[in-house]
Amino acid sequence: TISPEREERQQHRYRYRPILNQKRGKSKRRKTLTNPAFQNPPPPANSLFSPSEISPPEIHPTDSNGNSSIRRSDSMAKPDTSPVLSPTSSRSVTQTVNGSHRFVIQGYSLAKGMGVGKHIASDNFTVGGYQWAIYFYPDGKNPEDNSAYVSVFIALASEGTDVRALFELTLVDQSEKGKHKVHSHFDRSLESGPYTLKYRGSMWGYKRFFRRAMLETSDYLKNDCLKINCTVGVVVSAVDCSRLHSIQVPESDIGAHFGTLLETMEGSDVTFNVAGEKFEAHKLVLAARSPLFRSKFFDCAEDSEEIVITDLEPDVFKAILHFIYRDTLTEDVGNTASSSSSLSSISESLTAKLLAAADRYGLDRLRLMCESHLCKDISVASVARILALADSHHATELKAVCLKFAAENLAVSFSCVRLFHSPAVMRSDGFEYLKENCPTLQSELLKTVAGCEEDCSSGGGKSRSVWGQLSDGGETTTNERRVRQRT
Repeated sequence: TISPEREERQQHRYRYRPILNQKRGKSKRRKTLTNPAFQNPPPPANSLFSPSEISPPEIHPTDSNGNSSIRRSDSMAKPDTSPVLSPTSSRSVTQTVNGSHRFVIQGYSLAKGMGVGKHIASDNFTVGGYQWAIYFYPDGKNPEDNSAYVSVFIALASEGTDVRALFELTLVDQSEKGKHKVHSHFDRSLESGPYTLKYRGSMWGYKRFFRRAMLETSDYLKNDCLKINCTVGVVVSAVDCSRLHSIQVPESDIGAHFGTLLETMEGSDVTFNVAGEKFEAHKLVLAARSPLFRSKFFDCAEDSEEIVITDLEPDVFKAILHFIYRDTLTEDVGNTASSSSSLSSISESLTAKLLAAADRYGLDRLRLMCESHLCKDISVASVARILALADSHHATELKAVCLKFAAENLAVSFSCVRLFHSPAVMRSDGFEYLKENCPTLQSELLKTVAGCEEDCSSGGGKSRSVWGQLSDGGETTTNERRVRQRT
């Protein structure tokens, strides 16, 4: 028989043999202890190790093979307490910024014969941050075609490198049948992607846009006029980081609220008498918008409840009040501006009178809006009269456009194309009015023309300059005309 003390020593030896072997550098396979009776027993009193020196192993449940993972408690990995970040995202969006321009070619028959490779250029227009222009070649661009085709191209007219774009050229059917001739990138897939323009002056278009003989007998040519529509789509890429949820803010409606205040006349404290017609308004609103009204109401301390206006017509003053309260033009201004055709109607139109009133009352924005409307009425017959109007009322933007238009037509007519014996601008009644009433403007026009002549001239050979024609009033002799015809 084994004594109880011996049996206890044997159990203690077998229980802690793996730990003793580990301390001695021996590696033996640990036995799996599955008996709960042997889990964490207290060491006997006569043990070689104190409780502080012995750290019993942790007992884990066995796996499917009957093995358990035994690890010391001091070697357990600590849990990861770092915060978990939400995933981020972004989206790249590639799209086109589109813009259109209509190019009207008046006098097609006169443009023929200017030479192969020579073109008529449209005004520059902006799309996608770049300047573009339409080039029309009446005699074609390719010498091998012997002027059998007309050519049309779209050119990059501003600085830029590797500008990628889509294009569309449309020759308008003027018979209103809708049978337009369209060359487009937009309605078909491109195998090589959008067209790339490498640098300023790069062009896209067609050398054989239309056979000239067919064009001259088609509905595309009407009253010696061609109309070409051009659409440019500049390819742009951007990273869209917009939030999933957004709140749309409506456009400002302050003009509508102030307009209601004008219509209801609520709280009005001043009345204007314009040719017998009464208008009620608010001094603070008028003073905030016009320096003239501010000076009248506060600097001069005018306490009169009724003010008589003698230098304006009722419809003009009504349009001024409409702008002051609503920051827009009345519908009458747009209609009269577009219907003004004769010289007298332009100077006596509501838009011209409103331009003068805006200059007098210090309404700069209103003056610019009137300039924009009058700019649409500029023609060979009206440019001189509109130029005089712009000069009289400090309309600098409108004046610059008029000078450029008049100078280009004068210089091109004489120095480049020489289509007329006397430029149409010089033969207009407005030009006679300019000579008689605005001599300083005529001198300024001469300087602008001189600059255009230098651009158009190829280095001399002109029989008589536009400067000389303007100086003597546009009169030419028969001999001079014959000399120009021979040159």
